[in-house]
This record gives sequence, C-alpha cells and structure tokens, in this order.
Amino acid sequence: MEFGVSTFVTDDGIGPAALGRGLEERGFGSLFVAEHTHIPVKRESPWPGGDELPRHYYRTLDPFVTLTAAATATERLRVGTGIALIVQRDPIVLANEVASLDLVSGGRAVLGVGAGWNREEMRNHGTEPKTRMRLLRERVLAVKELWTKEQAEFHGEFVDFDPVFSYPKPVQDPHPPVLVGGSGPTTFDRVVEFGDGWMPIFGRGTDALAAQIAELRERAGRRVPVTLFAVPPKPEVIEKLEGAGVDEILFNLPTEPEDGTLRRLDRLAELL
Repeated sequence: MEFGVSTFVTDDGIGPAALGRGLEERGFGSLFVAEHTHIPVKRESPWPGGDELPRHYYRTLDPFVTLTAAATATERLRVGTGIALIVQRDPIVLANEVASLDLVSGGRAVLGVGAGWNREEMRNHGTEPKTRMRLLRERVLAVKELWTKEQAEFHGEFVDFDPVFSYPKPVQDPHPPVLVGGSGPTTFDRVVEFGDGWMPIFGRGTDALAAQIAELRERAGRRVPVTLFAVPPKPEVIEKLEGAGVDEILFNLPTEPEDGTLRRLDRLAELL
C-alpha cells in the first residue's frame, strides 16, 4: 500500500515547494491538491462536508501551478489533482497542462477528475449542472485523444474540434492515470469507460468498501487501482483498508503555515 496526502494549498498556508520536499523527505509517495477557481458570494449549493464552508475553499491556488512547484522541488513524489474540476476547464488547455506537468516532473503526474458540487461555481464557467456528467465524460475522452494521437480530433455533444496537433505528449505510456472521483450510483460506469482508477472519499458511500472494490474490478474485467481520500490516521483503519483492496490512502492534511504542517507530517509519517 502507498501513502500520500490530500490538501488545499492556499496563499496563507505552507508553500507548494516546501510541502513537496517535506512529504518526500518523510517517505510519502504522493501529493494531491484540490481545486476551486473561485467561490460565488451568493451560495446555494450545500457543501457535502457540513454547514459552514471552510476558509481554505476561498483561497485555493491553481492546482497545476502548485503541482509544478512541488514537482520541481522533488524527485520521486507523484503529483496529482484531487480533484480537478473538469467541467470548468477547456479540454485542449487541460491536456496541455497535464502533459506539461508530466514532462516537467519526469512522468509523475496524476489527473484526478470530478464534476464538483458547487453549482454556482460551475455556472460561472458556462456549465449547466444538469448535464455536467455528460460534459465530464466528453472532456476526459477528448483529453485522452489529445494525449495519444498525432492528429487528434473529437466530435461530441459538448466538445467538438477537427484534427489538431497537441504537444507535448505525456511522458507516461500511454498517458498519466485518470482517477475518477465520487461514489454515486453511476460512478462505476465512468470508471469502467474512461477511468484508470477510482478515487472515493472515506466514509462517503464507502461503508461496504471491500464489496464495492470487488464489484468494480469484476465489472471492469481488470484490477482497477483504488486511491482513498481523507483516511483517518489510525493503524486499525489502515489495516482494514489494505484488506479491502485499497492501493493508496491519502491522509487529509489541514492547511497551516509551514512549521505546523511539518510537525503534522512528522506525526503522520510514524504510520508509514
């Protein structure tokens, strides 16, 4: 089993380069960062985590800038989005960003994807919440075409472009893994069709995780890797998740200044 952290990197917490070095020095294998381009002042969508939206949601750095800084400060740390809000991103630009990160990092990029929960935020990007899952599907499929084809083209309901050249190509063969977030009733459909892994959140629809993982792998006809978010830092929980077939667990790392973050990482590293 591999261990990493998921976090919000903001303008008032530890910097991405220092965070990356701190993780690698302590033996962690990965850093996954969240994304919110903005938070609308008028909020209607309920936050899945509770009533009050935490401060760090309002101050999140761009994930690809963050991950590039972390990658250039490390040698082995895998750098990923957890999650990138694909329904708010142009797929041609996204393909270039992730491929560039993969090149700069020497093949360590991971693209975690999802549609998000904040309907006001996605509407500001021109996305209709009711069709966001269909949009997510097309944008991921289009990105994979851009990564893997010399002359890529895509013609769908939402994404439509004639043959184009798109460089750089990713270092990883055939491309960086795409991890599909979520644990809803149709999540496995997306994982099977266009995902390279599943990335749910601990405790959100994952009460029967071992059975869910077995079902997913049977449906896919392959051993789908599973990365689990927000795992409690408890040895007994880790042991149970390993038995359930989880490949990688991500501890939630609160957003704090550098000194506090490094002390917290010291404590988490004792579990590795």
